[in-house]
Amino acid sequence: MNGQKKQRSFYSGKQKRHTLKAQVVVDYLSGLIVCTAFGKGRTHDFRLFKEHRLPFGPDQMCLVDRGYQGIAKFHDESYLPHKKKKGEKLTSKQRRFNRRLAQIRVKVEHVNRKLKIFRILSERYRNGRKRFGLRFNLIAGLLNYELTHPI
Repeated sequence: MNGQKKQRSFYSGKQKRHTLKAQVVVDYLSGLIVCTAFGKGRTHDFRLFKEHRLPFGPDQMCLVDRGYQGIAKFHDESYLPHKKKKGEKLTSKQRRFNRRLAQIRVKVEHVNRKLKIFRILSERYRNGRKRFGLRFNLIAGLLNYELTHPI
């Protein structure tokens, strides 16, 4: 029974399996992975952000998705996409803002894709949980090296 209690904190109800969570901060201009944070699969993205206090300068822009609602209290230069209210439509200005935000954030999604190529994020992680952060950081270092030293 003790093993089941330990596993419970890693169980993600959304994905219906035991998971590990990783957050990545990417520099927009260079595409380099600046820093990472890790947590148990049950932890919400925003809670993980608050717990780890990822290093953002006061003048750095932070572009996030809807999972980080309330980030403005922690970082002034943060931008979230607009969400439509029930029974209403977004204004054309809000749609343009969301579209522009998505065009900028796509660079982060490309970095996520590169991490998924290594299958550490896309498939089940079958190794020891304690080593997940170390392996993830090694892969992030490889990707950064690949970007800074083209063939």
